[in-house]
Amino acid sequence: QVQLVESGGDLVQPGGSLRLSCAAAGSMFSLYHMGWYRQAPGKQRELVARISSTGDIFYADSVKGRFSISRADDLNVVYLQMNSLKPEDTAVYYCNANRWALDYWGQGTQVTVSS
Repeated sequence: QVQLVESGGDLVQPGGSLRLSCAAAGSMFSLYHMGWYRQAPGKQRELVARISSTGDIFYADSVKGRFSISRADDLNVVYLQMNSLKPEDTAVYYCNANRWALDYWGQGTQVTVSS
């Protein structure tokens, strides 16, 4: 069992930056693949970035070159550094932990990009 708590969401102007954090409570965090997803109003939840238990990283095309995912297994935390934010990045961002058939989700944190 893994409990996930996201933080760091905020209102930011276009071109600004934010860092999201996801703190995990539970055992064997390092064995989980960790991901950040987002869901904008009226849209489906989509994968933004993912980092495997071995450090392999995937980014959605829409965020490549602007977002960076990282993990600190000693702290049970995964981060999403978001730079050059655009209005279309506005969404609720969710943290996900996956291992085999197990999926855990956080409650989400709101990111709003607006002037």
